[in-house]
Amino acid sequence: METDKVLSSLQTLCSRQECCSKDIYAKALRRLDGDAEAARSVLQALVDDGYVDDRRYAAAFAREKASITGWGPVKIKFALAAKGIGAGIAAEGMAEIDGEKSLERLSRLLDAKWKTLQDDPQGKLKLIRFALSRGYDYATVKPLIERY
Repeated sequence: METDKVLSSLQTLCSRQECCSKDIYAKALRRLDGDAEAARSVLQALVDDGYVDDRRYAAAFAREKASITGWGPVKIKFALAAKGIGAGIAAEGMAEIDGEKSLERLSRLLDAKWKTLQDDPQGKLKLIRFALSRGYDYATVKPLIERY
């Protein structure tokens, strides 16, 4: 009976937002007081019914982090790996990102950050660090930094 309640509440959660299997398993495990077998069965039922799909989650996560949060591909890949998403599925999700829009966003971010750093003798170095911390690789960042 307890398993049915947990399943029902997690179905409600998954119908409102995309969730990855690692997060749902952790929630089920916590709600079932550490019963790993019951948590696995709840997760499997959610996967079988289409409530949990790591491919769909990876695509939605990558789109959201790239377009709304402004993360670069490197940071998104690491975040997906931390969520237990395999490299192949993460790569499929990363294909959802519009590279051109991502570069435009990075360029705007760098322009805004440069305004605060242009009087700093180490401004370019700090700008590079800023872009790298946002999840962009050096090869992408270098040509944009050379404008300043």
